[in-house]
Amino acid sequence: MMLKDKVAVIYGAGGSVGSAVALAFAREGARVFLAGRTLAKLEIVAEKIKAINGSTDISVINALHKQEVEDHLAAIKDKAGSIDISFNLIGMDDEHGTVLTSMQYEKFVLPITNSMTSHFITATAAARYMAKQGAGVILCLTANVARKPYPVSGGFGVSCAAIEGLCRQLAVEEGKHGVRVVCIRSAGSPDAAGVAEAFKKHADAAGISAEAFEKEFAQITMLKRLPLLAEIANTAVLMASGNASAITAAVINATCGELAD
Repeated sequence: MMLKDKVAVIYGAGGSVGSAVALAFAREGARVFLAGRTLAKLEIVAEKIKAINGSTDISVINALHKQEVEDHLAAIKDKAGSIDISFNLIGMDDEHGTVLTSMQYEKFVLPITNSMTSHFITATAAARYMAKQGAGVILCLTANVARKPYPVSGGFGVSCAAIEGLCRQLAVEEGKHGVRVVCIRSAGSPDAAGVAEAFKKHADAAGISAEAFEKEFAQITMLKRLPLLAEIANTAVLMASGNASAITAAVINATCGELAD
């Protein structure tokens, strides 16, 4: 087991990516603390983890609220003894399908504000615990649009680029304490609900069906397909594990070759 006895906190654990990562972490032996705003979604993930004999706890918190995050981590530390992995996967409330010149400023800036607020709060709070224990991994998920702009993506690409910049800054400051910070950059998993919705908006803007858009988009990747949720989750397991102990301040290319590094 690659994450045996590790304590992992996942924010947005009730979402498509969050639940896939939570299951993968539990499968690899981690004790997974599920955090999110919707209890019913967290309970579904917890039941799936219990079905594979995994260890999990549920907390309803808002990752945009500093005190809630701080109190939650303090409780985890008291209960589990350490905080080894932190992964923020909350939604950004981003809007797709509108060109910037027609978009309201509030809708453009909302995902940027949400991502910077929640990632700063969760990552720095976890880093303080990890620095004291001399080890830890902070993970983030971004998308290809952080580096390669796409039309009608609104503030999403800017948000992803900001997350990557924040991770590099945190990595250079906390590396001396044994804390690693890694981003996983995806091209979008078609089996994730949020991605499917975004693809539909891009398809509508292009005047084609969602199925046609996904097929055309997959064809520009080197592997001629898009990364599935399970593949992103498996990448997260690897990056959180000791097998990636020399990797920090990095953006891991999980785009199926949509981008070349």
